[in-house]
Amino acid sequence: MRLLLVEDDPELSEMLTDTLTDEGYEVDRAPDGQRGLHLGLTRSYDVMVIDRLLPVLDGLDLLVRLRSRAVPARALMLTALGTVADRVAGLDAGADDYLGKPFDLDELSARLRALCRRVPDTAEALRIGRGLLDLAVRDVVLPDGGRIPLSAREFELLRVLAARPHHVHSRAQLRSRVFEEAAAASLVDTYVYYLRRKLGRGVVRTVHGLGYRLGAL
Repeated sequence: MRLLLVEDDPELSEMLTDTLTDEGYEVDRAPDGQRGLHLGLTRSYDVMVIDRLLPVLDGLDLLVRLRSRAVPARALMLTALGTVADRVAGLDAGADDYLGKPFDLDELSARLRALCRRVPDTAEALRIGRGLLDLAVRDVVLPDGGRIPLSAREFELLRVLAARPHHVHSRAQLRSRVFEEAAAASLVDTYVYYLRRKLGRGVVRTVHGLGYRLGAL
């Protein structure tokens, strides 16, 4: 399981990283909300642990921005703000669970295990016409029940398109969301070609002069 930890306290961040790594998570750390946003938009995670009070970009704002970009990773928010209003604000921003500081490491671990077992709000699949994009296995389920595996970047590109099926994504938006920032602009077109070759030309629609949107199988 890949986990994004956004925590500005270096000692707590180090302790959590050691604990979660020992439990089998692959952990990426961010010391502030801006770095957390960059990692959340450029890499795929199964679960995120986000501190409520962060420098540069607040934890609530970070989560709102990630959800607005259709990032489906389940999120646990940590906070020293323990009022009902604070918890409601975190859940409304897109958190799946809320844990007050100070907390017990065993409880944190148990809550993360529960989140990883939970079906995310986006369900375990996104619809592509009469087919499905399986988010757990990361392949495409055809209308006849057959499956077509995707590479990591093919999957991420199709997931971004399928999360907002009526939205037209520019090449620049897809490049920043799916690939490294320094990637060539033509890489988006290359992976659209790969998806069409595997799934048929209709799976991704070209909107001339604007970019791409989801099609159908």
